[in-house]
Amino acid sequence: MERELYFREATEKDVDHIVEMLADDVLGSQRERYEQPIPKSYLQAFKAIETDPNNELVVASDGDEVVGVQQITFTPYLTHQGGWRASIEGVRTSASVRGEGVGTKLIQWAIHRAKERGCHLIQLTTDKQRPDALRFYEKLGFKATHEGLKLKL
Repeated sequence: MERELYFREATEKDVDHIVEMLADDVLGSQRERYEQPIPKSYLQAFKAIETDPNNELVVASDGDEVVGVQQITFTPYLTHQGGWRASIEGVRTSASVRGEGVGTKLIQWAIHRAKERGCHLIQLTTDKQRPDALRFYEKLGFKATHEGLKLKL
């Protein structure tokens, strides 16, 4: 059955369910803290995202149910002749809808939004422990053209 999704910016009331989705997998369960009440750090991060015009925390909703989330950050660069790029982070779908195309629609929405914002490039990373995610993004046209590095602080 095709889901009727709509996309909107997340509200503070969504944070609880967003954290639940972020924690609902093998890697997320090791780094997130889904508990009641939600740790204040999540609400503080939400406020920072909400007030930054170059950050959008977007949820996919099916009726009243939030079934997906992603954060898009828009960054100006001096490279590429002073172009803008979009970075996609924290993409998750609810376990109840995995495999039903919600993730594809989230990424397609992000691509459209990046074009609206005048971006010349979209970038994202996925953990090397997520080979299925890598195949998913490649199927949507993303290419592994760079090696990404991270330093935990």
